[in-house]
Amino acid sequence: MPPVVQVPESAGPVCITYNLPNLKNPLRLSANTLAGIFLGKIKNWQDPAIKKDNAGLNLPNTAIIVAHRSDGSGTTNIFTTYLAKVSPEWEQKVGKGISVSWPVGLGGKGSEGVTGIVKQTPGGIGYVELTYAKENNLPVAEVRNQAGTWVEPSAAGTTAAIDAFSDDLAKDVRTPIVDPPASAKDAYPIAGLTFLLVPKEAKNADKGKVLKDFVEYIVTQGQNQAESLFYAKLPAPLQQQDENLLSKGGVQAMATERP
Repeated sequence: MPPVVQVPESAGPVCITYNLPNLKNPLRLSANTLAGIFLGKIKNWQDPAIKKDNAGLNLPNTAIIVAHRSDGSGTTNIFTTYLAKVSPEWEQKVGKGISVSWPVGLGGKGSEGVTGIVKQTPGGIGYVELTYAKENNLPVAEVRNQAGTWVEPSAAGTTAAIDAFSDDLAKDVRTPIVDPPASAKDAYPIAGLTFLLVPKEAKNADKGKVLKDFVEYIVTQGQNQAESLFYAKLPAPLQQQDENLLSKGGVQAMATERP
């Protein structure tokens, strides 16, 4: 593979969706509770840890059925990076990455598979991009951030997470934006950037210019479409970093000729 530049092109929350039909209020899950559920240590919706997060809610006496991705994915990488950061036990036993050995649960292929398991399984819980939960009319949990704020997954909460890591991102755009510091009181804690891998040089200059212009559109004017798709608009400083990355090293194109 030729040398590439990693260019952030969008950002979004990874939401925790669940199937508890009789729950009238949004479910709330703290970092420790989430880790306990996905470690398989918290097995019932009436577990004391869940009750503590949801004082006053009538939680069912139902087994928790965890759903996770069976295939490698960026969504899994974001979620497990978050769990590894907030839970030493998770970091030691499971770790992080696009694919991990899950301690418990049912695997579904793609976000569609995870969504399907949760939708069809009373007591189910899983992690997906926000758009999948919205399209399937599934509820999403509020997650407590370091500031102690219960935050629902949203474009605004993701933007707040990006802003919290602005200094780190200025040094390295690959910096994870999970579990922002307590100063970011409105930040959603399970969010991430997605990237385009851009070859520095093209074999075909004309195709390269067209594709370079297209990527520049995505990271600038195209950002105005992000929130309608349940993603966050990249802040202006990050958009400028993208443009700098595209021009770095004489980038001429994003595509190479295929045999």
